[in-house]
Amino acid sequence: MVASDFSSVTYNVEDAVLERYQAGAKQKEDSLCCPTSYEGNYLAILPQEIIEKDYGCGDPTRYVQTGETVLDLGSGAGKNCYIIAQKVGVSGQVIGVDFNDVMLNLSRHYQQEIADKIGYHNTKFVKGKIQDLILDLAQVETWLKNNPITSLEQWKDFELECDRLRSETPLIADNSIDVVISNCVLNLVRPQDKQQLFQEIYRVLKRGGRAVISDIVCDEDPTPEILNNPDLWSGCIAGAFREDTFLKMFEEAGFYGVEILKRETTPWQTIDGIEFRSMTVRAYKGKDGPCLERKQAVIYKGPWKQVQDDDGHTLCRGERMAVCDKTYNILTNSNSPYSKDIISVPSYEDIPLEKATPFSCKGKAIRHTKETKGQDYNITVTNDDSACCVPGECC
Repeated sequence: MVASDFSSVTYNVEDAVLERYQAGAKQKEDSLCCPTSYEGNYLAILPQEIIEKDYGCGDPTRYVQTGETVLDLGSGAGKNCYIIAQKVGVSGQVIGVDFNDVMLNLSRHYQQEIADKIGYHNTKFVKGKIQDLILDLAQVETWLKNNPITSLEQWKDFELECDRLRSETPLIADNSIDVVISNCVLNLVRPQDKQQLFQEIYRVLKRGGRAVISDIVCDEDPTPEILNNPDLWSGCIAGAFREDTFLKMFEEAGFYGVEILKRETTPWQTIDGIEFRSMTVRAYKGKDGPCLERKQAVIYKGPWKQVQDDDGHTLCRGERMAVCDKTYNILTNSNSPYSKDIISVPSYEDIPLEKATPFSCKGKAIRHTKETKGQDYNITVTNDDSACCVPGECC
């Protein structure tokens, strides 16, 4: 789902973006910067050239943790990667992906220097398109040098080689990444590739992994005049997502727990009455899979009278709501975006998954206490008077 009508775009979006950012890698371009503050002093060890020639609109780096494997889409000069390298530590890994050779050369140039400063080497920069994270463009280029295409038959061989590379040596493997971040890059992708882009983010994440994306959004669809301005596209304006569409793109790709972490009140730019601003969104992977009955329940704490999750479960405040095992784990896991608002009610009997029956997640069902405790639960437990507080003391 991409709400804007991009059919009137008459230029090559990728060429416009590549040309603009190749120039930005050689000489600082202030017009590509959206004012951003980063937490901590992680920039202190970075060469000034990387700081000046890396362009973004937010700080997704603050949402990563020690030991995680992080993928940075459109890593540019490498600033975000080198910040994250310090945060994930020696047990973590950072992969930057870009298809701009000038930017890749710049980011790689300082790898050893930064590794020496932090005491370990945990960064890697690879060449690829962020909407096709499975195809290693460095390997594609090597093949093309040895097999130049001058006929349709050779083109077919090229397509077969790309299929082989995707299958045998994927650039980023399925279910291999803890966190996917991006800083003002998704808006630069061609309109026809945007849906595939979100599907690729979902593919590479591990179950339970998350995407944290900072990007430019707009409050109305860009006008045809804006869309047909190559400078505004490469300048992160024409390709901006409408705010509501941005969130729906995550939903349609299968994510859950989609939330706005930060939305700038003041627009970065306003063009033809349309406001463009920075927004950071987080979304989680892991709601796919069967629904199984294990007699669990959850209680929504409030303050709303009732809420609905991404699978359509309605949770009524204060009620024991019946949920399947998958939903129970999503809502109550300590790393879940929901856990702070949910009280878990586990089944008194541990029902093995292999013995669990299918559970219908349709509608809103209140779980009777006998279901979680068991129909034969008839225990009586009273307080031991000898253990009571002595007179005058607070229990």
